Amino acid sequence: MLMEKSQELRHLGIIADGNRRWARERGLPTIEGHKKGLEIIEMLVGEAMNAGVEYITFYVFSTENWGRSEAEVSGIMRLASMRILALAKKMAKNNVKLVILGAKSRVDPKLMSLMEQAESITADCDGVTTCFCFNYGGEQEIADSANIALEVDGEITPATIRAHLYHPEIPDVDMVVRTSGEERISGFMLWRSAYAELMFLEKYFPEMTADDMGVIIAEYEKRNRRFGK
Repeated sequence: MLMEKSQELRHLGIIADGNRRWARERGLPTIEGHKKGLEIIEMLVGEAMNAGVEYITFYVFSTENWGRSEAEVSGIMRLASMRILALAKKMAKNNVKLVILGAKSRVDPKLMSLMEQAESITADCDGVTTCFCFNYGGEQEIADSANIALEVDGEITPATIRAHLYHPEIPDVDMVVRTSGEERISGFMLWRSAYAELMFLEKYFPEMTADDMGVIIAEYEKRNRRFGK
């Protein structure tokens, strides 16, 4: 019996969960967990590039996360403001493209401007595309897209909704990985993840290592994707 060629993981989505618990269990301020998470993101982007993954998306701040303590939210916004341009410049040197997906509402205009600058810095890069879902909600994305579809196209269909998603050039997700032992997707890329494979890791996001990328890819290649057929 001939073996089929292993399927390739093109778009990996990661729900980066457990930063706060990682910090608390070590007696550290919550923001230290988010700082460590950012280091892990950089490492995983490098591993994705080495493995030939074309797109990697991180769920870093949801529309529901505004409900966390004011101190934590403010800390995350300061961290994003302080690090986003430096991160973009580093990505550009490594030919990594940065894309931000999410709603603009509630985000400070100065931070939004920094994010737009960051996207611009990496706009011509054609290596792995790294997406940050920031102030993102899957239901909100679909609602926003449907409203645009109705106004622009005069009808709401699967095709018109897909055409107006945040950054519609980003393809469907092949595999969604969530860390911290939680087994739910929490609104992550609901449209693009309709047929995604799911994988749940017991470790917190800041505990991920370079070896985990190999584990994820090996697991994906074992899956039998039928897309409802």
